Amino acid sequence: MNQRFYSLDVFRGATVCLMILVNNPGSWGHIYAPLEHAPWHGLTPTDLVFPFFLFAVGNALSFVMPRLEAGGDRVFWRKVLKRTALIFLIGLFLNWWPFVTEVNRLVEGSDELRRVTIFKGFTWIDFVKDKSGNITETLRGVRIMGVLQRIALAYFFASVLVYYLKARKVFVAGMIFLLLYWMLCVIGNPADPYSLKGWFGTDIDKLLLGEVHLYKGEGIPFDPEGLMSTLPAVVQVIFGYLVGDYIQKKSRVQEGQAGGGMYEMLTGLFVIGVALIVTGFVWDMVFPINKKIWTSSYVVYTTGLAILTIATMIYMIEIKGIRGGLARFFDVFGKNALFVFALSAFLPKGLALIKMGDGVNPWNWLYKKVLIHTPGAKENGSLLYAIAVITFMWAICYWMDKKKIYVKV
Repeated sequence: MNQRFYSLDVFRGATVCLMILVNNPGSWGHIYAPLEHAPWHGLTPTDLVFPFFLFAVGNALSFVMPRLEAGGDRVFWRKVLKRTALIFLIGLFLNWWPFVTEVNRLVEGSDELRRVTIFKGFTWIDFVKDKSGNITETLRGVRIMGVLQRIALAYFFASVLVYYLKARKVFVAGMIFLLLYWMLCVIGNPADPYSLKGWFGTDIDKLLLGEVHLYKGEGIPFDPEGLMSTLPAVVQVIFGYLVGDYIQKKSRVQEGQAGGGMYEMLTGLFVIGVALIVTGFVWDMVFPINKKIWTSSYVVYTTGLAILTIATMIYMIEIKGIRGGLARFFDVFGKNALFVFALSAFLPKGLALIKMGDGVNPWNWLYKKVLIHTPGAKENGSLLYAIAVITFMWAICYWMDKKKIYVKV
């Protein structure tokens, strides 16, 4: 990426840093409210992180697309398909990892259950005893979708649309997708279209992915990164591309007019950002802002906030020349963004296999033995642990940057 847009590297690094922060508390039971997702409608600062990252994916695409276009269809499809497959398969691998799980098995000749460890296939059987003592076989499976899988699919469809439609037409296509998604939500369940149980996308996910392969964190089979809610997420990448393309075009001015060109570009960004925020708020009245079903109003609102954030960073970093320690800290994350995010998911699951007694393993030892005793609210120790994880991941990224090791997917 052109050094002139160092601020976009910092933006991408900051988003992946925050993604790691919110995914690695010391205890899921002790998290400060801003670091939790909204229960359903509405949003918290944490609900901004994923759409900001998809927006950053679109920004990066705007710098890469000219080379893909110059290479022609063969180069485009080879690179986009390869990148999509790799990101999706890495996400699926992380859901499957560490390939073993604990399940209940019947003791031979009795109705008692014992806990055993098995190598898990794509699906496996667990035995469950209810409160009445009845034992039933329960089919479990690897979750197919996830954060990286959504990034892969959103990147793929956005890339194809941008490549074949170009800027103006792809904007129209994006707006059509947002309106189409709204219509599908209403048609799918006119009586209760935006509730956890009423949202239409879950039935499609069950049909195409299978109920055992869906996320169960909401108490019922429901995937917040499911297939249908990926449709509006594609538009998040498209908007990121359009903004990145706008930044490049507006800042290409004759030498000696660079300052004026940058200020004109920033003015445009601030106007667009505010307009999208207002539009998102208005749309929220009839189509609630909701991260878990990725509503169209959520896309528009978070895109507006992302644009204002990038505009502010461009002003501070590119125009004012403020490139202090904080910018360099986030930039290190941005240079290996997908790698460090995957690593932050891989290590906890892998190290959890090493049992040290009392639920302690090498990954959570610092929290369980030290930070859990932090004075004050229990959330303090949990947050300090998340910051320790960030520091550890940053050290890895910093070392890789010094060694010029950049993992490209």
